[in-house]
Amino acid sequence: MNITLFIFLMVYLAMGLGKLPGFKVDRTGAAMIGAMAMMAVGSIGAKAAWVAVDYRTIGMLFGLMVVSGAFAESGFYEWAARKVATLSVGPIALLAVFVAVSGCLSALLTNDVVVVAMTPLLVSVTLARGLNPVPFLLAFCFAANTGSAGTLIGSPQNMIAAQELGISFTGFLSVAGIPALLSLPIVWGIVAWMYRGKWTLEHAGVSKESTGTKTEQTPLNIPETCKAIFITISVIIAFVLDVWPKELVALTAAAILLLNRKISSSDVLRRVDANLLLLISGLFIVNAALSKTGLPQNILHHLHGYGIDLNNPLSLFLTSATLSNIIGNNPTVMLLVPFLNSGENVNAVGAALALGTGFFSNLIIFGSLAGIIVVEQSARCGVKISFATFTRVGAPISAACMLMAAGWIIFLTSHQSY
Repeated sequence: MNITLFIFLMVYLAMGLGKLPGFKVDRTGAAMIGAMAMMAVGSIGAKAAWVAVDYRTIGMLFGLMVVSGAFAESGFYEWAARKVATLSVGPIALLAVFVAVSGCLSALLTNDVVVVAMTPLLVSVTLARGLNPVPFLLAFCFAANTGSAGTLIGSPQNMIAAQELGISFTGFLSVAGIPALLSLPIVWGIVAWMYRGKWTLEHAGVSKESTGTKTEQTPLNIPETCKAIFITISVIIAFVLDVWPKELVALTAAAILLLNRKISSSDVLRRVDANLLLLISGLFIVNAALSKTGLPQNILHHLHGYGIDLNNPLSLFLTSATLSNIIGNNPTVMLLVPFLNSGENVNAVGAALALGTGFFSNLIIFGSLAGIIVVEQSARCGVKISFATFTRVGAPISAACMLMAAGWIIFLTSHQSY
Protein backbone atom coordinates (compact mmCIF):
# COMPACT_ATOMS: atom_id res chain seq x y z
CA MET A 1 0.00 0.00 0.00
CA ASN A 2 2.90 2.37 0.71
CA ILE A 3 4.13 2.44 -2.90
CA THR A 4 0.55 2.82 -4.16
CA LEU A 5 -0.04 5.76 -1.83
CA PHE A 6 3.28 7.33 -2.86
CA ILE A 7 2.38 7.17 -6.56
CA PHE A 8 -1.07 8.57 -5.85
CA LEU A 9 0.35 11.49 -3.86
CA MET A 10 2.92 12.29 -6.56
CA VAL A 11 0.21 12.34 -9.23
CA TYR A 12 -2.00 14.69 -7.24
CA LEU A 13 0.97 16.84 -6.28
CA ALA A 14 1.45 17.37 -10.01
CA MET A 15 -2.27 18.13 -10.33
CA GLY A 16 -1.86 20.90 -7.76
CA LEU A 17 1.43 22.38 -8.98
CA GLY A 18 0.72 21.94 -12.67
CA LYS A 19 3.83 19.81 -13.13
CA LEU A 20 5.89 17.12 -11.43
CA PRO A 21 8.58 18.86 -9.33
CA GLY A 22 12.03 18.50 -10.86
CA PHE A 23 10.75 17.20 -14.18
CA LYS A 24 9.21 18.63 -17.34
CA VAL A 25 6.05 16.63 -16.80
CA ASP A 26 2.67 18.36 -16.92
CA ARG A 27 -0.63 17.21 -15.39
CA THR A 28 -1.48 14.88 -18.26
CA GLY A 29 1.98 13.34 -18.27
CA ALA A 30 1.82 12.82 -14.51
CA ALA A 31 -1.57 11.08 -14.76
CA MET A 32 -0.36 8.73 -17.50
CA ILE A 33 2.93 7.98 -15.73
CA GLY A 34 1.01 7.35 -12.51
CA ALA A 35 -1.37 4.95 -14.26
CA MET A 36 1.48 2.99 -15.83
CA ALA A 37 3.40 2.97 -12.55
CA MET A 38 0.36 1.55 -10.72
CA MET A 39 0.26 -1.31 -13.20
CA ALA A 40 4.04 -1.82 -13.13
CA VAL A 41 4.19 -2.25 -9.34
CA GLY A 42 1.12 -4.49 -9.27
CA SER A 43 -1.24 -2.02 -7.56
CA ILE A 44 -3.76 -2.76 -10.29
CA GLY A 45 -3.83 -5.35 -13.05
CA ALA A 46 -3.92 -4.51 -16.75
CA LYS A 47 -7.46 -5.81 -17.16
CA ALA A 48 -8.68 -4.00 -14.05
CA ALA A 49 -7.02 -0.79 -15.29
CA TRP A 50 -8.81 -1.09 -18.61
CA VAL A 51 -12.14 -1.63 -16.86
CA ALA A 52 -11.45 1.33 -14.53
CA VAL A 53 -11.49 3.78 -17.46
CA ASP A 54 -15.14 4.73 -17.85
CA TYR A 55 -15.65 4.71 -21.62
CA ARG A 56 -19.05 6.36 -21.17
CA THR A 57 -17.52 9.49 -19.68
CA ILE A 58 -14.67 9.59 -22.21
CA GLY A 59 -17.11 9.07 -25.08
CA MET A 60 -19.44 11.83 -23.97
CA LEU A 61 -16.58 14.27 -23.41
CA PHE A 62 -15.06 13.53 -26.81
CA GLY A 63 -18.39 13.83 -28.62
CA LEU A 64 -19.29 17.16 -27.06
CA MET A 65 -15.80 18.53 -27.69
CA VAL A 66 -16.29 17.74 -31.38
CA VAL A 67 -19.65 19.53 -31.35
CA SER A 68 -18.07 22.62 -29.80
CA GLY A 69 -15.12 22.36 -32.19
CA ALA A 70 -17.53 22.46 -35.13
CA PHE A 71 -18.74 25.88 -33.99
CA ALA A 72 -15.15 27.11 -33.84
CA GLU A 73 -14.33 25.85 -37.34
CA SER A 74 -17.50 27.34 -38.81
CA GLY A 75 -16.38 30.80 -37.69
CA PHE A 76 -19.27 31.17 -35.25
CA TYR A 77 -17.14 32.29 -32.30
CA GLU A 78 -15.36 34.95 -34.34
CA TRP A 79 -18.68 36.15 -35.76
CA ALA A 80 -20.14 36.42 -32.25
CA ALA A 81 -17.11 38.37 -31.03
CA ARG A 82 -17.27 40.77 -33.99
CA LYS A 83 -20.98 41.36 -33.43
CA VAL A 84 -20.35 42.19 -29.79
CA ALA A 85 -17.50 44.49 -30.78
CA THR A 86 -19.70 46.58 -33.07
CA LEU A 87 -22.40 47.29 -30.46
CA SER A 88 -22.86 51.01 -29.84
CA VAL A 89 -22.75 50.80 -26.05
CA GLY A 90 -20.51 52.03 -23.27
CA PRO A 91 -17.91 49.92 -21.43
CA ILE A 92 -20.21 48.88 -18.58
CA ALA A 93 -22.96 47.75 -20.95
CA LEU A 94 -20.38 46.03 -23.17
CA LEU A 95 -19.07 44.18 -20.11
CA ALA A 96 -22.61 42.95 -19.42
CA VAL A 97 -22.83 41.65 -22.99
CA PHE A 98 -19.51 39.81 -22.64
CA VAL A 99 -20.68 38.21 -19.40
CA ALA A 100 -24.00 37.15 -20.90
CA VAL A 101 -22.37 35.73 -24.05
CA SER A 102 -19.77 33.86 -22.02
CA GLY A 103 -22.27 32.40 -19.56
CA CYS A 104 -24.74 31.31 -22.26
CA LEU A 105 -22.18 29.83 -24.65
CA SER A 106 -20.39 28.01 -21.83
CA ALA A 107 -23.64 26.51 -20.57
CA LEU A 108 -24.48 25.12 -24.01
CA LEU A 109 -20.95 24.24 -25.15
CA THR A 110 -17.82 23.11 -23.33
CA ASN A 111 -16.53 26.18 -21.47
CA ASP A 112 -12.84 25.46 -22.08
CA VAL A 113 -13.33 25.32 -25.86
CA VAL A 114 -15.33 28.57 -25.80
CA VAL A 115 -12.54 30.30 -23.87
CA VAL A 116 -9.83 28.92 -26.17
CA ALA A 117 -11.66 30.12 -29.27
CA MET A 118 -12.67 33.58 -28.05
CA THR A 119 -9.87 34.93 -25.83
CA PRO A 120 -7.67 36.26 -28.67
CA LEU A 121 -10.77 37.72 -30.32
CA LEU A 122 -11.75 39.55 -27.14
CA VAL A 123 -8.30 41.11 -26.95
CA SER A 124 -8.66 42.31 -30.53
CA VAL A 125 -12.14 43.78 -30.19
CA THR A 126 -11.42 45.63 -26.95
CA LEU A 127 -8.18 47.10 -28.24
CA ALA A 128 -9.92 48.13 -31.46
CA ARG A 129 -12.33 50.18 -29.33
CA GLY A 130 -9.51 51.66 -27.27
CA LEU A 131 -10.59 49.78 -24.14
CA ASN A 132 -8.60 48.12 -21.38
CA PRO A 133 -8.96 44.40 -22.22
CA VAL A 134 -8.20 43.11 -18.69
CA PRO A 135 -11.64 43.58 -17.04
CA PHE A 136 -13.38 42.13 -20.11
CA LEU A 137 -11.10 39.09 -20.19
CA LEU A 138 -11.51 38.48 -16.47
CA ALA A 139 -15.29 38.83 -16.63
CA PHE A 140 -15.44 36.49 -19.62
CA CYS A 141 -13.35 33.89 -17.78
CA PHE A 142 -15.31 34.14 -14.51
CA ALA A 143 -18.66 33.99 -16.31
CA ALA A 144 -17.50 30.94 -18.28
CA ASN A 145 -16.72 29.11 -15.04
CA THR A 146 -19.91 30.07 -13.21
CA GLY A 147 -22.29 29.93 -16.16
CA SER A 148 -21.06 26.50 -17.23
CA ALA A 149 -21.96 25.11 -13.79
CA GLY A 150 -25.64 25.31 -14.68
CA THR A 151 -25.87 22.50 -17.24
CA LEU A 152 -24.68 18.95 -17.63
CA ILE A 153 -22.81 19.83 -20.84
CA GLY A 154 -21.24 23.06 -19.58
CA SER A 155 -17.90 21.68 -18.41
CA PRO A 156 -15.94 18.42 -18.29
CA GLN A 157 -16.37 18.08 -14.53
CA ASN A 158 -20.15 18.40 -14.87
CA MET A 159 -20.19 15.66 -17.50
CA ILE A 160 -18.06 13.39 -15.32
CA ALA A 161 -20.26 13.92 -12.25
CA ALA A 162 -23.52 13.48 -14.15
CA GLN A 163 -22.33 10.36 -15.95
CA GLU A 164 -20.94 8.69 -12.85
CA LEU A 165 -23.91 9.56 -10.63
CA GLY A 166 -26.58 8.93 -13.27
CA ILE A 167 -28.03 12.45 -13.20
CA SER A 168 -30.38 13.45 -16.02
CA PHE A 169 -30.05 16.65 -18.04
CA THR A 170 -33.25 18.13 -16.64
CA GLY A 171 -32.45 16.98 -13.11
CA PHE A 172 -29.07 18.69 -13.25
CA LEU A 173 -30.53 21.86 -14.76
CA SER A 174 -33.26 22.07 -12.14
CA VAL A 175 -30.79 22.25 -9.26
CA ALA A 176 -27.80 24.04 -10.81
CA GLY A 177 -29.38 26.32 -13.42
CA ILE A 178 -30.74 29.04 -11.13
CA PRO A 179 -27.54 29.70 -9.11
CA ALA A 180 -25.50 29.62 -12.33
CA LEU A 181 -27.82 32.26 -13.82
CA LEU A 182 -27.68 34.38 -10.65
CA SER A 183 -23.88 34.26 -10.70
CA LEU A 184 -23.68 36.24 -13.95
CA PRO A 185 -24.93 39.60 -12.56
CA ILE A 186 -22.63 39.05 -9.58
CA VAL A 187 -19.64 38.69 -11.91
CA TRP A 188 -20.69 41.75 -13.91
CA GLY A 189 -21.39 43.92 -10.88
CA ILE A 190 -18.12 43.21 -9.05
CA VAL A 191 -15.90 43.59 -12.13
CA ALA A 192 -17.70 46.81 -13.15
CA TRP A 193 -17.29 48.25 -9.65
CA MET A 194 -13.63 47.27 -9.29
CA TYR A 195 -12.68 48.71 -12.68
CA ARG A 196 -14.74 51.90 -12.48
CA GLY A 197 -12.75 54.70 -14.11
CA LYS A 198 -10.21 52.22 -15.55
CA TRP A 199 -11.85 51.35 -18.86
CA THR A 200 -9.48 53.08 -21.27
CA LEU A 201 -6.48 51.55 -23.01
CA GLU A 202 -4.00 53.65 -21.01
CA HIS A 203 -4.88 51.56 -17.93
CA ALA A 204 -3.95 48.31 -19.70
CA GLY A 205 -0.24 48.93 -20.03
CA VAL A 206 -0.30 47.72 -23.65
CA SER A 207 -0.60 49.24 -27.08
CA LYS A 208 -2.32 48.02 -30.20
CA GLU A 209 1.07 47.62 -31.85
CA SER A 210 2.49 45.40 -29.07
CA THR A 211 -0.22 42.77 -29.05
CA GLY A 212 0.63 40.78 -32.13
CA THR A 213 -3.02 39.82 -32.54
CA LYS A 214 -4.09 38.56 -35.93
CA THR A 215 -6.16 40.85 -38.10
CA GLU A 216 -7.10 38.00 -40.41
CA GLN A 217 -10.75 37.10 -40.01
CA THR A 218 -12.50 33.81 -40.64
CA PRO A 219 -15.81 34.39 -42.42
CA LEU A 220 -18.94 32.87 -40.94
CA ASN A 221 -19.91 29.66 -42.71
CA ILE A 222 -23.69 29.90 -42.36
CA PRO A 223 -24.59 26.36 -43.52
CA GLU A 224 -22.03 24.75 -41.20
CA THR A 225 -23.07 26.96 -38.29
CA CYS A 226 -26.73 26.07 -38.84
CA LYS A 227 -25.76 22.41 -39.00
CA ALA A 228 -23.87 22.68 -35.70
CA ILE A 229 -26.80 24.51 -34.08
CA PHE A 230 -29.24 21.86 -35.29
CA ILE A 231 -27.02 19.06 -33.94
CA THR A 232 -26.60 20.84 -30.59
CA ILE A 233 -30.34 21.30 -30.19
CA SER A 234 -30.86 17.64 -31.11
CA VAL A 235 -28.30 16.57 -28.49
CA ILE A 236 -30.01 18.65 -25.80
CA ILE A 237 -33.42 17.22 -26.73
CA ALA A 238 -32.00 13.69 -26.61
CA PHE A 239 -30.47 14.42 -23.19
CA VAL A 240 -33.78 15.78 -21.93
CA LEU A 241 -35.70 12.73 -23.19
CA ASP A 242 -33.06 10.52 -21.54
CA VAL A 243 -33.97 7.51 -23.71
CA TRP A 244 -30.53 6.76 -25.15
CA PRO A 245 -27.16 6.60 -23.36
CA LYS A 246 -25.58 10.07 -23.25
CA GLU A 247 -22.26 8.87 -24.64
CA LEU A 248 -23.96 7.37 -27.71
CA VAL A 249 -25.88 10.61 -28.31
CA ALA A 250 -22.69 12.67 -28.09
CA LEU A 251 -20.68 10.30 -30.30
CA THR A 252 -23.45 10.16 -32.91
CA ALA A 253 -23.52 13.96 -33.01
CA ALA A 254 -19.74 14.03 -33.42
CA ALA A 255 -19.86 11.49 -36.26
CA ILE A 256 -22.47 13.53 -38.16
CA LEU A 257 -20.43 16.72 -37.83
CA LEU A 258 -17.17 15.00 -38.84
CA LEU A 259 -18.85 13.63 -42.00
CA ASN A 260 -18.42 16.86 -43.92
CA ARG A 261 -17.65 17.97 -47.47
CA LYS A 262 -16.65 21.54 -46.58
CA ILE A 263 -14.64 21.34 -43.34
CA SER A 264 -11.87 18.80 -42.88
CA SER A 265 -12.39 16.35 -40.03
CA SER A 266 -8.77 16.96 -38.96
CA ASP A 267 -9.53 20.67 -38.49
CA VAL A 268 -12.45 19.87 -36.19
CA LEU A 269 -10.54 17.16 -34.31
CA ARG A 270 -7.69 19.53 -33.49
CA ARG A 271 -10.20 21.39 -31.33
CA VAL A 272 -10.59 18.29 -29.16
CA ASP A 273 -8.60 18.51 -25.93
CA ALA A 274 -6.83 15.17 -26.21
CA ASN A 275 -4.64 16.01 -23.20
CA LEU A 276 -7.72 16.34 -21.00
CA LEU A 277 -9.10 13.00 -22.19
CA LEU A 278 -5.77 11.30 -21.44
CA LEU A 279 -5.57 13.01 -18.04
CA ILE A 280 -9.04 11.77 -17.10
CA SER A 281 -8.24 8.24 -18.31
CA GLY A 282 -5.06 8.18 -16.24
CA LEU A 283 -6.84 9.44 -13.14
CA PHE A 284 -9.48 6.73 -13.50
CA ILE A 285 -6.70 4.13 -13.19
CA VAL A 286 -4.79 5.91 -10.42
CA ASN A 287 -7.93 6.39 -8.31
CA ALA A 288 -9.03 2.78 -8.87
CA ALA A 289 -5.63 1.50 -7.73
CA LEU A 290 -5.79 3.52 -4.52
CA SER A 291 -9.37 2.41 -3.91
CA LYS A 292 -8.25 -1.24 -3.97
CA THR A 293 -6.10 -0.57 -0.88
CA GLY A 294 -9.18 0.42 1.19
CA LEU A 295 -7.43 3.58 2.39
CA PRO A 296 -9.96 6.08 0.96
CA GLN A 297 -12.83 4.21 2.57
CA ASN A 298 -11.08 4.32 5.96
CA ILE A 299 -10.41 8.05 5.60
CA LEU A 300 -14.05 8.74 4.74
CA HIS A 301 -15.13 6.70 7.75
CA HIS A 302 -12.95 8.80 10.06
CA LEU A 303 -14.16 12.03 8.43
CA HIS A 304 -17.73 10.94 9.00
CA GLY A 305 -16.88 10.61 12.69
CA TYR A 306 -15.89 14.29 12.66
CA GLY A 307 -19.20 15.26 11.07
CA ILE A 308 -17.93 15.53 7.48
CA ASP A 309 -20.19 13.51 5.23
CA LEU A 310 -19.44 13.86 1.53
CA ASN A 311 -22.95 12.71 0.69
CA ASN A 312 -24.27 15.77 2.50
CA PRO A 313 -24.56 18.39 -0.29
CA LEU A 314 -23.29 21.29 1.82
CA SER A 315 -20.26 19.35 3.09
CA LEU A 316 -19.53 18.18 -0.45
CA PHE A 317 -19.94 21.72 -1.76
CA LEU A 318 -17.32 23.11 0.63
CA THR A 319 -14.96 20.15 0.23
CA SER A 320 -15.04 20.21 -3.58
CA ALA A 321 -14.59 23.98 -3.60
CA THR A 322 -11.47 23.75 -1.44
CA LEU A 323 -9.95 20.87 -3.39
CA SER A 324 -10.62 22.55 -6.75
CA ASN A 325 -8.10 25.26 -5.90
CA ILE A 326 -5.53 22.72 -4.77
CA ILE A 327 -5.61 20.05 -7.47
CA GLY A 328 -8.00 21.56 -10.07
CA ASN A 329 -11.71 21.09 -10.70
CA ASN A 330 -11.56 18.03 -12.99
CA PRO A 331 -9.22 16.03 -10.70
CA THR A 332 -11.39 17.03 -7.72
CA VAL A 333 -14.51 15.52 -9.26
CA MET A 334 -12.54 12.45 -10.34
CA LEU A 335 -11.29 12.02 -6.78
CA LEU A 336 -14.62 12.47 -4.99
CA VAL A 337 -17.26 10.95 -7.26
CA PRO A 338 -16.43 7.25 -6.59
CA PHE A 339 -17.38 7.73 -2.94
CA LEU A 340 -20.74 9.39 -3.51
CA ASN A 341 -24.06 7.59 -3.35
CA SER A 342 -26.73 7.83 -6.04
CA GLY A 343 -29.54 8.20 -3.52
CA GLU A 344 -32.64 10.34 -3.36
CA ASN A 345 -30.61 13.57 -3.13
CA VAL A 346 -28.37 12.72 -6.10
CA ASN A 347 -29.33 15.89 -7.99
CA ALA A 348 -28.40 18.06 -5.01
CA VAL A 349 -25.10 16.17 -4.72
CA GLY A 350 -24.42 16.82 -8.40
CA ALA A 351 -25.24 20.51 -7.96
CA ALA A 352 -22.90 20.71 -4.97
CA LEU A 353 -20.03 19.31 -7.05
CA ALA A 354 -20.73 21.55 -10.05
CA LEU A 355 -21.26 24.76 -8.08
CA GLY A 356 -18.38 24.15 -5.69
CA THR A 357 -15.82 23.44 -8.40
CA GLY A 358 -17.25 26.02 -10.81
CA PHE A 359 -17.75 28.97 -8.47
CA PHE A 360 -14.68 28.73 -6.26
CA SER A 361 -12.32 27.99 -9.17
CA ASN A 362 -12.33 31.74 -9.91
CA LEU A 363 -10.27 32.40 -6.78
CA ILE A 364 -6.86 31.75 -8.39
CA ILE A 365 -5.58 31.30 -11.93
CA PHE A 366 -4.85 27.60 -11.51
CA GLY A 367 -8.25 26.83 -10.04
CA SER A 368 -9.62 26.12 -13.50
CA LEU A 369 -8.40 25.31 -16.97
CA ALA A 370 -10.35 28.33 -18.25
CA GLY A 371 -8.31 30.62 -16.00
CA ILE A 372 -5.04 29.18 -17.26
CA ILE A 373 -6.18 29.50 -20.88
CA VAL A 374 -7.25 33.14 -20.54
CA VAL A 375 -4.03 34.22 -18.81
CA GLU A 376 -1.71 32.33 -21.17
CA GLN A 377 -3.47 33.34 -24.39
CA SER A 378 -3.75 36.95 -23.25
CA ALA A 379 0.00 37.01 -22.58
CA ARG A 380 0.64 35.78 -26.14
CA CYS A 381 -1.45 38.72 -27.34
CA GLY A 382 0.60 41.17 -25.28
CA VAL A 383 -1.90 41.57 -22.42
CA LYS A 384 -0.51 40.40 -19.09
CA ILE A 385 -2.82 39.39 -16.24
CA SER A 386 -0.83 38.82 -13.06
CA PHE A 387 -1.67 36.33 -10.32
CA ALA A 388 -2.41 39.26 -7.99
CA THR A 389 -4.74 40.94 -10.48
CA PHE A 390 -6.64 37.73 -11.11
CA THR A 391 -7.09 36.96 -7.42
CA ARG A 392 -7.90 40.57 -6.45
CA VAL A 393 -10.97 40.40 -8.69
CA GLY A 394 -11.64 36.68 -8.44
CA ALA A 395 -11.67 36.54 -4.63
CA PRO A 396 -14.75 38.75 -4.03
CA ILE A 397 -16.54 37.11 -6.97
CA SER A 398 -15.81 33.64 -5.60
CA ALA A 399 -16.91 34.66 -2.09
CA ALA A 400 -20.17 36.23 -3.27
CA CYS A 401 -21.04 33.33 -5.57
CA MET A 402 -20.17 30.77 -2.89
CA LEU A 403 -22.42 32.46 -0.33
CA MET A 404 -25.28 32.56 -2.81
CA ALA A 405 -24.75 28.92 -3.80
CA ALA A 406 -24.47 27.76 -0.18
CA GLY A 407 -27.84 29.35 0.56
CA TRP A 408 -29.30 27.65 -2.50
CA ILE A 409 -27.97 24.22 -1.48
CA ILE A 410 -29.32 24.64 2.07
CA PHE A 411 -32.69 25.53 0.52
CA LEU A 412 -32.59 22.44 -1.69
CA THR A 413 -31.78 20.03 1.11
CA SER A 414 -34.23 21.49 3.61
CA HIS A 415 -37.29 22.26 1.47
CA GLN A 416 -37.30 19.79 -1.38
CA SER A 417 -36.58 16.11 -1.93
CA TYR A 418 -33.73 15.80 -4.38
